Amino acid sequence: EICNEERPVPGVASVVKEMQCASARASSTVKCLPAWKPFLREISSTCVKFEEVVRASHRLRNGVVRTPCERSHWLSLETGCDLWLKMEQQQFTGSFKERGARNALLCLSAEEHRRGVIAASAGNHALALAWHGAQLGIPVTVVMPTVAPMAKVEKCRAFGANVVIHGLHIGEAKEHAQQSLEYEGLRYVNGYDDPEIIAGAGTCGVEILEQVPDVDIIVVPVGGAGLIAGISLAAKTLNPNVYVVGVEPERCASFRAALEANQPVLASVKPTLADGLAVPKVGPHAFAVAREWVDEVVEVSERDLALAVLRLVEGQKMIVEGGGAAGIAALLPGCPLDRKDFKGKKVVVPLCGGNIDTTILGRVIERGLSADGRLLRLLVSVSDRPGGLAEFTKLVASLGGSVKDIFHERAWLYSSVDQVQVNCVLETSGHEHNEKIIAALRETYPDTRSGSSMERALQHLQATYPHTDVMAAERP
Repeated sequence: EICNEERPVPGVASVVKEMQCASARASSTVKCLPAWKPFLREISSTCVKFEEVVRASHRLRNGVVRTPCERSHWLSLETGCDLWLKMEQQQFTGSFKERGARNALLCLSAEEHRRGVIAASAGNHALALAWHGAQLGIPVTVVMPTVAPMAKVEKCRAFGANVVIHGLHIGEAKEHAQQSLEYEGLRYVNGYDDPEIIAGAGTCGVEILEQVPDVDIIVVPVGGAGLIAGISLAAKTLNPNVYVVGVEPERCASFRAALEANQPVLASVKPTLADGLAVPKVGPHAFAVAREWVDEVVEVSERDLALAVLRLVEGQKMIVEGGGAAGIAALLPGCPLDRKDFKGKKVVVPLCGGNIDTTILGRVIERGLSADGRLLRLLVSVSDRPGGLAEFTKLVASLGGSVKDIFHERAWLYSSVDQVQVNCVLETSGHEHNEKIIAALRETYPDTRSGSSMERALQHLQATYPHTDVMAAERP
């Protein structure tokens, strides 16, 4: 319970001993919140205790995959950390959501089991609930918004779930699931805030401490805050010295907004590569637990996310969705957790999901290549006479660049009628190679401009005319 004093958790010490966790607390307690936090006291009766995580571990021992947690050689070299990856994308439906979904289903009463459950989800939670509902013989209804990927919709149907398409976004789908009279009597399962969901997510933290007992830091992606609530509760109960960091996308920083307001509030949401983390308001129960156990929260950009997905594809041969790669994104050079206090530390990152559409994956990889300096965008004025373009491409080839895309623009060049602007994208080996190519091209084509210089010009335009719709990342 959340209260004004620390209370011992009965039976936890013996359970921890059985689990052979050398770093367990000598006297296990549930951290308590000060009385001045009125919002959190309102939900004190339903907050999650560590003993519920232990019970969930027992329930799930045969129902979900005990995913591997392995050291990454290449990412350790790049980040300067001793980096370990907890591969939750290897669950049958591709995400950690199976832990909470199965635990919640196993906690149903006999009557709830007979009637079935309902949930609103655009993806991973719907898949997990549909799959484990089928395994346990529990009727499952999932309300999915019209933007839900068709591949996930069809998989839910293949698992035997009753799929209802309703609403333009997850908020409208959730409202329909909770308020429609036709679903009266069905237990609603919140994908990130139900206590059973949080306890199920906590089993991931228990496994991390078993697989990497001397872990120093756990970096966890944050959406609705259910995963980080469960992992932080479990990990810091077993070892109070573990440092837990949350990572959320800049374009939907709902956990930070909740911390600043001292309660869950609606945060600004913009489209993001980490669509699985784009939850506008964290769950109240998840927040009540997480804010007591989480040490720090940081935000990552779209560039960081794209680069993290690329690193996992190339270096680890893993396909991970944007939200699942958020922890890696925060640790890469130049990113928020690229700090001295992380260097040399043993860091575990849960890769919490791998459900990404192939079309989106292609776009993310291209953005990752761009962020990594391996795609170079140029705007060059060349001769519009026969052979002018051939001379340009021949020079590019001699410099080791490969033309990926090229486009002529005649109407927007006013300096000379016998010149044409060439807008092209080159495949290169990185930032240093780009600098050499640009320097060499400017000897022959002095007005050569790179993508970065064009973006600076567009940013200046946006600052001067704030109501102008300028999207530099989407423009040639």
